[in-house]
Amino acid sequence: MDVARLAGVSQKTVSRVMNDEPYVSADVRRRVLAAAEELGYRSNNAARALASGRTRSIGVVTLGTALYGPASLLMGVERAVRDNGYALRVVNTMEGDTAGIAGAVDSLLDQGVDGIVISEPIDEEGGADLSSRVDVPVLVLGAPPPFAAPHLVTAGIVSGQMARAATEHLLELGHPTVHHLAGPQRWYSARDRLDGWRSALAAHGRPRPPVVEGDWSAASGYAAGRRLAAEPGVTAVFAANDDMAIGLIRALTEAGRRVPEDVSVVGFDDIPLAAYVTPPLTTVRQPFDAMAQDGLKLLVHAIESPQADPLPMTDPPVELVVRSSASAPPRPGTTPGGTRAARSPHA
Repeated sequence: MDVARLAGVSQKTVSRVMNDEPYVSADVRRRVLAAAEELGYRSNNAARALASGRTRSIGVVTLGTALYGPASLLMGVERAVRDNGYALRVVNTMEGDTAGIAGAVDSLLDQGVDGIVISEPIDEEGGADLSSRVDVPVLVLGAPPPFAAPHLVTAGIVSGQMARAATEHLLELGHPTVHHLAGPQRWYSARDRLDGWRSALAAHGRPRPPVVEGDWSAASGYAAGRRLAAEPGVTAVFAANDDMAIGLIRALTEAGRRVPEDVSVVGFDDIPLAAYVTPPLTTVRQPFDAMAQDGLKLLVHAIESPQADPLPMTDPPVELVVRSSASAPPRPGTTPGGTRAARSPHA
């Protein structure tokens, strides 16, 4: 073993030092720790596995939030990790902490994980450069890589395709254009959904209305709905998540704009509540389990076959769940509420 050779001691002595066991002299302990630091080893659980080279554990960096998307993806990752015979270690980051990912990755490396999953949905500027310290395979889910690593794979970047499908569904129903209620733009997924909406409108040569930005909550969707209800030209809205879509529908209904007769609404995620609101929400279903399973397959392959070529990546199919919140636009001359506009006797 490299540490034992550099420190001039036996492998068993290295194991004792790394496990903080007694009966090791201060000088030997100092030499072993210095050798470990020089070679990039860590005095932690990783050292306990130096003899075997493996800990059979995978670490996950995820945003500490109860929002449906990140929480559902984390559950999918947990199932996939355990299905592959690995233990799971989770470190949560907090929104607004620019060193969140760096600190979380360091914590997982200190625990000796064999691989790391980054399920961090927010663009945190100013994070530390970890490229020289991460020596295990890293899987990034649903976002571009936040740092360089020797073995880096990505999976689950399909939000743009799903957003395009949602927008095109509304265009195919006959709407002249589609408004967008976007998520907060610090989130990678919100930017992807915005790009998917834009690309659908551009491909069909339709005008691009101003974007209204929410914060993922139903309350922000309600506030956006009050604004959009005051614009008579709005006939279709694609919301970047179901919670905002539900708040939007409430505001439109209170303003006398019927859904879908006056305004069609399509959401994103297919949360359990989406099928039971009034009207039941048309939405695109996020394939959380498929994203997690496919991503873990790539990561485990990189862990167990480090010299082999990476596995090919496949995107899960886009699944549009059609319910009752979207239909053809109102006929010309129809006022909000479904009545025909009165004709002037002099017309």
